[in-house]
Amino acid sequence: MGEEGVFNKMKPYLAMIFLQFGYAGMYIVTLVSFKRGFSHWVFVVYRHAVATLVFAPFAYFLEKKTRPKMTISIFFKIMVLAFLEPVLDQNLYGVGIQYTSATFASATVNVLPAITFIMALIFRLEKVNLKKMYSLAKVIGTAVTVTGAMVMTLYKGPAVDIFRNGSHHQAAAGSADQHWVAGTIMLLSCIVGWSAFFILQNKTLEEYPAELSLTSLVCFMGTLEGGVAAVIMERRKSAWAIGFDSRLLAASYSGIVCSGIAYYMQSVVNRVRGPVFVTAFSPLSMIITAVLGALLLSEQIHLGSLIGAVIIVFGLYCVVWGKSKENNNKPGSSDKLVSGKGGQELPIVSDKNFQGINIINNIDINGDANINTNGAKPMIRDKNSLHQQEP
Repeated sequence: MGEEGVFNKMKPYLAMIFLQFGYAGMYIVTLVSFKRGFSHWVFVVYRHAVATLVFAPFAYFLEKKTRPKMTISIFFKIMVLAFLEPVLDQNLYGVGIQYTSATFASATVNVLPAITFIMALIFRLEKVNLKKMYSLAKVIGTAVTVTGAMVMTLYKGPAVDIFRNGSHHQAAAGSADQHWVAGTIMLLSCIVGWSAFFILQNKTLEEYPAELSLTSLVCFMGTLEGGVAAVIMERRKSAWAIGFDSRLLAASYSGIVCSGIAYYMQSVVNRVRGPVFVTAFSPLSMIITAVLGALLLSEQIHLGSLIGAVIIVFGLYCVVWGKSKENNNKPGSSDKLVSGKGGQELPIVSDKNFQGINIINNIDINGDANINTNGAKPMIRDKNSLHQQEP
């Protein structure tokens, strides 16, 4: 395999790792702005307004010829997506992070793959056969992950002074000691909304496979829906004031990196690899945020958070291992890469998506196609007819 093939194989992994660094920065920047009085209701509106202004022009011109026609069904799905992530998820996150800490908020994101798996079971997007080891691993991993989340919620424990900043920790921990359980419930509720967003996003992309346009529309609708919620919930006119300060930094950074770029990258990877793969890199964000939070914000890391995080990571990768084995045991499962050049594929790959990509790759310049997926008869198209021919 050449260097280009290796790079193509690594693209989804590099994209998701990049996003974890982006999310870690967002946890720090937004917490600083919230502590300085920035309303999370207003933050959500400004964040998605920035994302819409930046990405809508690119979507209009780059996908002008490939963008599918808008239908009532697609428009309704976009409205629900905008409510689930920009409005519900981010406002619950805004309350939760103020009641806990940036490190704790990033740690609760580790529950995301397990919640996504549970919701996929409810909506019959996942199947479980307890006689199979990989199905058992998914169930056990999900139970372990939920247990870790409960440990983080119910047991705070003593502070672990990793970076020896004890003199500053007490001041930083004052607000975190209040409403800890309420903040945790808010954060876990926001994860449920985020999981629902990924599942609906995957379904929407089947009808509307224009990732950049979908990103812009979700951000635009999120601005409108979030604006209505902000007008109702935030009555202070001063809350809307913004200047060249931490408020502008939080709105701009989160809007460009964690709404625009993140929604687009997640759409691309979600369409090919599925929602569980997209959520499988969340532990990295927790680690980065813990280091940055302790160094920049003098945040305390509590023993309960560490124990719960370790349990969550173990359960998470039980789920990922089970999904990987399940994919390898599917009849006719493909080990081809997205580029169609062969090689071993890693967890959570949709055979259906890869078949579609391979079909596209097999279409030649003249419009003829030689398609063979799972032993199907090749389809040969000429100028006058479309018929099947035995191999």
